[in-house]
Amino acid sequence: MKILVTGSNGQLGNEINKRTAAFPNWGFVFCDASQLDITDIEAVSAFISNNKITAIINCAAYTAVDKAEDDTELCYAVNVTGAKNLALAAAEFNCRYIHTSTDFVFDGKTHLPYREAEVPKPTSVYGKTKLEGEQEVLKLLPEAIVVRTAWLYSVHGGNFVKTMQRLGNERDQLGVIFDQVGTPTWAGDLAATILTVLEALEKGGTQKGVYHYSNEGLASWYDFAVAIMELSAIVCKVLPIETIAYPTPAPRPAFSVLNKAKIKSDFGIEIPHWRESLKKCILAD
Repeated sequence: MKILVTGSNGQLGNEINKRTAAFPNWGFVFCDASQLDITDIEAVSAFISNNKITAIINCAAYTAVDKAEDDTELCYAVNVTGAKNLALAAAEFNCRYIHTSTDFVFDGKTHLPYREAEVPKPTSVYGKTKLEGEQEVLKLLPEAIVVRTAWLYSVHGGNFVKTMQRLGNERDQLGVIFDQVGTPTWAGDLAATILTVLEALEKGGTQKGVYHYSNEGLASWYDFAVAIMELSAIVCKVLPIETIAYPTPAPRPAFSVLNKAKIKSDFGIEIPHWRESLKKCILAD
């Protein structure tokens, strides 16, 4: 199997790259936007044909949530057109396709973990484009798999963990929102899960459609920040603040916990608690 991994310089792409040695019989082609413009269908088709790609893991996305409210054209191009182009090429060349998506497809106005079958109601440009990207993929390629995740972090790129560590080392105290609840997800766990899913398909699995994946448990951003300071041995007082005290251009879901029963059942995956994975990430750094 020859696997194309888009968005190779992002959090998930980097973590997948770290795990390729466990699959010595697979060939991996990692590329970022400078190597492949996924918004260009001709470039995508040529790349997949020339490199004899047989599977695609799409980690490429426009993820600047607040910036997307103004930068709608580029956000749409990457999250919708790019996803559609990869699906078109996957259909043309008979490739397996795993597409990554987000909890932002939901409005967060519930108190029960979201199941895959629940009707999405995105409230931000980012969420709307990610949902439309999902829909284009599954319309063109019904056998594709879409994996939604939430609150992703790693040692790579910009993310909440790295921001808290930086601010914690600069300040004596900082305020963090306590009335938004979700589940922190280590990109390393997500990467391992995606490769497990691909392996199951390669062995003849017929799974398809939407799956949810995050670490287990739940937390507010405040809880998450407190754990980051503690595990990083940073002395910084974290104060809980309300969302209204920290306005952002794009609205955030107040509750975005994902139900993972389907992916655990269909692929036999055991998911660690978010705090356990956070510890692994910080200690590895």
